[in-house]
Amino acid sequence: MAEKDSRIVILGGGFGGLFTALDLSGKGEVTLVSDEDHFLFKPMLYEYLSGEVEAWHIAPEYKELLEENARVIRGVVTRIDLQAHRVDLDGKRSLNYDVLVLTLGAVTNYWGVEGAERFTLPFRTIVDANQLRRRMTEALDHIQPDSAPQDTRSALTFAVVGGGASGVELSTKMADLLRDAVKRRALRGEPRVLVIEMTDRLVPGMGEEIRQYVEHALEKARVEVHTQTRVARVSDHTLTIEHNREETEIKTSGVVWVAGVRVNPLIEGLDVEKDRRGLILVEPTLQVRGHENVFALGDLAFYPDVAPTLAGTAQLALQQSHLCARNIRAFLHGEELKSKHFVELGEAVSLGTEHAAVLSAGKVIGGPLARQARFAM
Repeated sequence: MAEKDSRIVILGGGFGGLFTALDLSGKGEVTLVSDEDHFLFKPMLYEYLSGEVEAWHIAPEYKELLEENARVIRGVVTRIDLQAHRVDLDGKRSLNYDVLVLTLGAVTNYWGVEGAERFTLPFRTIVDANQLRRRMTEALDHIQPDSAPQDTRSALTFAVVGGGASGVELSTKMADLLRDAVKRRALRGEPRVLVIEMTDRLVPGMGEEIRQYVEHALEKARVEVHTQTRVARVSDHTLTIEHNREETEIKTSGVVWVAGVRVNPLIEGLDVEKDRRGLILVEPTLQVRGHENVFALGDLAFYPDVAPTLAGTAQLALQQSHLCARNIRAFLHGEELKSKHFVELGEAVSLGTEHAAVLSAGKVIGGPLARQARFAM
């Protein structure tokens, strides 16, 4: 197959999709399909919420990043036909491909909880962050200057469902932002921010060393932690939680849902081999089993030779993108494809507006210095 004539279609513009496209620069006709016109550096979406970075810092447009190296189509994928080598998009558009890269990412998993999808706020995009910021501002605006402390606390009760890294980062940012706003407005009382986690510990995918920093930061930010607690239901202004078979209803001004993800619905309907979670089973070369011209990476693929802590992370998708691009070039040239063991390069957790925790080379750094290191990573 002539490389310059090869049609390479990449579905998804996250870390996996973007960096695969960048690595394939000049290697055939590369088309990136995304439902947004910009890339999003999601690890710093929390800093965007707090105003520490601007949108242009973390959400540059694809046309600026890819320039003339790839065509970018903004659209929603409606169907993938692996037999016909075709991808259908909204608006009755279609793309034919010689090589297909699946990196569509995951979608929010609401676990069938009553009212969760309708009444909670997601936190995956710039729009989501803007919506949460507006909700927080509106709650503050409803507090009268002479309100009693308990009224301030009631009006500023927010819950974050999910005690992984996302829930921890988000809750500490929210607590700091709300507390600073209360102080600036000379209000009495303080906000109430809760984290709800089903398991018996926070950040279950991280090591004990970094967890100690996380727990200390939550205590310092006065975030209320509820472990071994499940969400029973959510309504417009209430959250009902269950612990030890007892239900408690909490009046809230907002509930943010970061309690896990599930496979993209397009992948759920794709006739390829999958594991019990619905992830696509790929060869060590990232090729989809039974389809040598289709590659899959990131949140939708199960790649066994990887450190367990990397599952679902941006750094895994980034590492895989380089292998994917390398193997696509080899495939087009009829050369041998390679495999790779992916390792943890380090962990970083933002903990409020002034602190963070960074794990690198087996050592944990905490505090303001770690915050600066996180910005540099």
